[in-house]
Amino acid sequence: MKNSLLLLLALLVTFVLAACGGQQTSGNESVEPVKEPETADEVVIEQPGELTFEHRLGEVTVSINPEKVIVFDFGVLDSLDKLGVEITALPKGTIPQYLSKYEDEKYENVGSLKEPDFEKIAEINPDLIIISGRQMDLYEEFAKLGPTLFMAVDNADFMKSFSSNLEVLGQIFSKEDLVASELVTINDAIAALQEKTSAAGNALVVLANEGNISAYGPGSRFGVLHETFGFAAADENIEVSTHGMNVSFEYILETDPDYLFVVDRNAVVGGEAAAKETIENELVQKTKAFQNGNIVYLDPEFWYISGAGLISIPEMIKAIEEAIQ
Repeated sequence: MKNSLLLLLALLVTFVLAACGGQQTSGNESVEPVKEPETADEVVIEQPGELTFEHRLGEVTVSINPEKVIVFDFGVLDSLDKLGVEITALPKGTIPQYLSKYEDEKYENVGSLKEPDFEKIAEINPDLIIISGRQMDLYEEFAKLGPTLFMAVDNADFMKSFSSNLEVLGQIFSKEDLVASELVTINDAIAALQEKTSAAGNALVVLANEGNISAYGPGSRFGVLHETFGFAAADENIEVSTHGMNVSFEYILETDPDYLFVVDRNAVVGGEAAAKETIENELVQKTKAFQNGNIVYLDPEFWYISGAGLISIPEMIKAIEEAIQ
């Protein structure tokens, strides 16, 4: 009987020790039980810290919500301003008046659109640099100093590339919902404008620059007037070129557009509007555009300097609406 009790006691001690051994951990591991989420709202999904994008000049990996951002495109700056995204630096040579807040000293000056201050950029050590067409030849130099994203608009497919660029900005700065909402508003405004331009006749866009005239047609930097806003082109065969096709006043008379839209480059580069005196000469006065009061001087800050932003695009739409009322 005594031996049986001792055997029973030994078995009981062995069972207790085995149970305790099952709860042992190594190092600093917790022995607390894992609490399962009671509802789906309690499930925390960690977001990745970086995003990788392919662009025309290469590939770039960007931190989400980068802190030190340098922007070399005023259309992008325009959009970031609308989205409430703060930047660190920009080229301050020709800041559009409607973005004059960025002249403040709290924003670093990194040169000009064509001549970046690489020494200053290196000093800032940026988390993201955004460039476009005016800086594309310097891409490799930018890329040495920080993650560099090329974000130009494709004039041959304006709205697709504009929308794509905005969606990328939305992902980088966690503004996807706001971007989607803004694009819906813009697309609705464009659809309404197209209903008006489809019955307004044709149009010709020219850039006036110190007495010289360049014409732009579909697929060009001002081709948005045709492919996106819906105006028929007065000349479908204009050579697509960054600087436009050099034309004479005889050409304007021969083309005889219903609407003549003029972008005065001197107004933003030289600081003084001078296109009207150049454009409205004896030859141009014989055109339908002049005789019907349809020569329209477009704001060069929106059309020439920025041109593809969440602020500038609605203003461009508004200008065309007012012209054909």
